[in-house]
Amino acid sequence: MRVAIASDHAGYALKEHLAKMVAGTGHAVTDLGTHSTEPVDYPEYAAAVARAVISGRVERGIVVCGSGAGAAIAANKIRGIRAAVAHDTYTAHQCVEHDDANVLALGSRVIGDNLAEDVVRTFLEARFSGAERHVRRVGKITALESE
Repeated sequence: MRVAIASDHAGYALKEHLAKMVAGTGHAVTDLGTHSTEPVDYPEYAAAVARAVISGRVERGIVVCGSGAGAAIAANKIRGIRAAVAHDTYTAHQCVEHDDANVLALGSRVIGDNLAEDVVRTFLEARFSGAERHVRRVGKITALESE
């Protein structure tokens, strides 16, 4: 799978760790920055990942900031993105299986490296169920984008 990953300065160390881990499991990783701990604004990096997903350059995205919340909010502003914050494996697979999430947001100040690895693996392995009720609900989410 092709995966884009990016972070702000707070998420830089975890992003670097996860990019290596994801590449090591055979996925093609596109690192969209940041490339240091110098202060930057997370919306730019979250939007870069979201745009990579929407354009089809990658199938999934991962964004990391301090809490995960800001990056998820920013990514969700791009039409067609369904970003979810997940700091546990249940949420990581459920957000894909039920909600067809295409971007995972993590908080580097919330989650440690080992759990983050498990969450990312789970997110990347999960597939949308295609169950009628989930298709209907994702359709309603998509309809909200035109309001």
